[in-house]
Amino acid sequence: MHTSKFWKNHFQDNLTKERIDWNIPPTLTEKEQKNILYSLKAWQLGETSEGKHLLAAAAKHAKKINDLAYIDAVKLFIKEEQKHGSNLGRYIDLIGEERTKQDWGDSLFRKIRYFNTSMEVWTITVIIVESAAQVFYQALHDASECLLLKSICKDILIDEAHHIKFQNERLYRIFNQKSFYKKAFSVGWYGLLFFGTIHAIWFGHKKALRAGGINKKEFMRQMYYKFFNSLKYCHSNSGSPTNLEAHRVTV
Repeated sequence: MHTSKFWKNHFQDNLTKERIDWNIPPTLTEKEQKNILYSLKAWQLGETSEGKHLLAAAAKHAKKINDLAYIDAVKLFIKEEQKHGSNLGRYIDLIGEERTKQDWGDSLFRKIRYFNTSMEVWTITVIIVESAAQVFYQALHDASECLLLKSICKDILIDEAHHIKFQNERLYRIFNQKSFYKKAFSVGWYGLLFFGTIHAIWFGHKKALRAGGINKKEFMRQMYYKFFNSLKYCHSNSGSPTNLEAHRVTV
């Protein structure tokens, strides 16, 4: 189990690493663009959130448990997500397309998080979305032969693996402060949130996922595997470092 100071240092260091060679020209074909452009724009928008409500929940949680370093770690986590949005936006600009300003999925998620002040709900929601992001960006990587886009996806996938570890460790701490009955209730609530979210993501982005070789059955299989791995970690006997595998990009 890592400390908040560890994660703060990790995010600070990771933000200094430049893995994308912007000298590579974009080579997205018309067919590839037709398959992935909508989802590319939608996910780019989703990565640009200021994270004000998440940060407010994190500050409240950190003060409650006297771990102020957690606030800094969350700030840097948000900054890393915004880096993804910036890189995706730069790519959209390079291919001569306009960035989208509104998407139904992003709008729905923003409205839900506007009313959420619970660190627990924030954490499980981020775990589910970040897990879906792993599947999506791998599919986006595989859906195109554009080396620049592949490079952007690889960079995001490297970050996402650490993001899920960061969030799993926080959920472990929150979950294991609960009584047996509250844990049972939470697992049920997690399941409902997971079920609704993954179906919304599939409905909105199935075209891009299929272009990357992910059909509905495979998407659901991968998401269930990731979700139950997170639940398994919450129920582990100790807070030892998560054994969740690092996400590997197929090249």
